[in-house]
Amino acid sequence: MINTDLVIVGAGPVGLFAIFEAGLLKMRCHLVDYLPQVGGQLSEIYPKKPIYDIPGFPTILAQELIENLMKQAEPFKPGFTLGERIETLEKRGEGDFLLTTNMGTQIQAKVVVIAGGLGCFEPRKPEIAGLEKFENGKGVNYMILDPEKYRNKKMIIAGGGDSALDWAIFLSEVCSELTLVHRSESFRGAPDSVAKVMALSASGKIKLLLNTNILSVTGNDHLESVELINSKTQEKNTIVTDHLIPLFGLSPKLGPIENWGLNLDKNAIEVNTDDYSTNVPGIYAIGDINTYKNKLKLILCGFHEAALMSHSAYKYMNPGVKYTMKYTTVQGVHQF
Repeated sequence: MINTDLVIVGAGPVGLFAIFEAGLLKMRCHLVDYLPQVGGQLSEIYPKKPIYDIPGFPTILAQELIENLMKQAEPFKPGFTLGERIETLEKRGEGDFLLTTNMGTQIQAKVVVIAGGLGCFEPRKPEIAGLEKFENGKGVNYMILDPEKYRNKKMIIAGGGDSALDWAIFLSEVCSELTLVHRSESFRGAPDSVAKVMALSASGKIKLLLNTNILSVTGNDHLESVELINSKTQEKNTIVTDHLIPLFGLSPKLGPIENWGLNLDKNAIEVNTDDYSTNVPGIYAIGDINTYKNKLKLILCGFHEAALMSHSAYKYMNPGVKYTMKYTTVQGVHQF
């Protein structure tokens, strides 16, 4: 039996930062994640992807951010159960939760913090006949783990969101030939990223095909070409390529969390923005897995939520105890 103050379900960037915020208040944390390593989506889907909106870092690679967060959490000696998923949660009394994983690991905690990102997720795949033939290293991938794999290769990226735009910008300096295909004339991504892509297209660094959909893929043992169609002119075009990366987002699934008695809105957990608590006392939800009015799914917003959650969790665990918040510049960071 593992005993802890806070059990954090999810070891992505927001869950890792919660260790630091809780540690400042001398609360111990144990993290559980279904993935075999910490980092969540950042490590699993785009470890080499640059992130531009972390305060103090004009640009930082996703995996580098995770490594920095682990260093920041290290003084507080968190525990980890990786490669396992919380299956059941039982509230046995005030400040007493028992969680059991799919592998039978039991964790007793005073507070439960759900920081599961999008929950259990899988990429959305386009409905293209024969696409699965080129999966598993044969030219079609739904995430980019190592950009160097595509150096001096011909690539097609399909999509119009932030991920497609960011990778198009980054890989324009890696691939020998890069085509960005989008079914519309407008993008869903950040305006600055859109402007950069348009500039790369104008300079000839990438080929941009708007109002375009994928019709078919062809090849023998490996992907060789992709047939496209312009939805306005109905003109068809075949492009020879080594790789196709459809980036149409992820399909989130809450999994067992759906059975924990929480108020849900579609695939997200409703929270009180005073402290990011749920309708169940002692259970909080931070990061992309929660929802509230004007919610922004940004890592930096999750960091803010982790800070407010930690102070509320302290009060929940220590009713009636008064404390004075001190800045880290005053008290420093004390190891456990």
